Amino acid sequence: MVKGGKRFKLYACVVVGDGDGRVGMAHAKAMEVAPAIKKATQIAKKNMVKVPIIDGAIPHLVVGKFGASKVILKPASAGTGIIASTAVRAVCEAAGIRNILTKSFGSNNPTNLARATMAGLTSLLVPEDVARLRCKDAKIFLRRRTVETDKSKTEEKPDIGKEGSQENA
Repeated sequence: MVKGGKRFKLYACVVVGDGDGRVGMAHAKAMEVAPAIKKATQIAKKNMVKVPIIDGAIPHLVVGKFGASKVILKPASAGTGIIASTAVRAVCEAAGIRNILTKSFGSNNPTNLARATMAGLTSLLVPEDVARLRCKDAKIFLRRRTVETDKSKTEEKPDIGKEGSQENA
């Protein structure tokens, strides 16, 4: 409060990313919309982190927590898309993730959801690091995400229909 009344400040929450595994999130306040967005964008660019992405999806399931918000991020097979709320979707799209399943619990405050998503993505481990920690080969930690066709489903089955019943008559 000042002598003339209230001084309003506007809040901007911004997510930036290069679409190739780097993403940052920040928020800022200013008297007008444009300066608030500009400040938040500059801060988000400084705070970008690298996210491991394998075939358009994250390497493993992870849970991100921030405040009263909790987000489960689960890798999905190719072609699934981004199944997420608005705040979580913004972070995933900016990072370049194309296939992911998410579920949010607790508070649905967009800022807290975005920060919980960032916390989850920063805690992801690269398969090579996990292999090194466990003294195993990295190939066993890379699961296939392609859909294999089952031979029994692709075999042609005889068509029993109107033509078959007419031949027997």
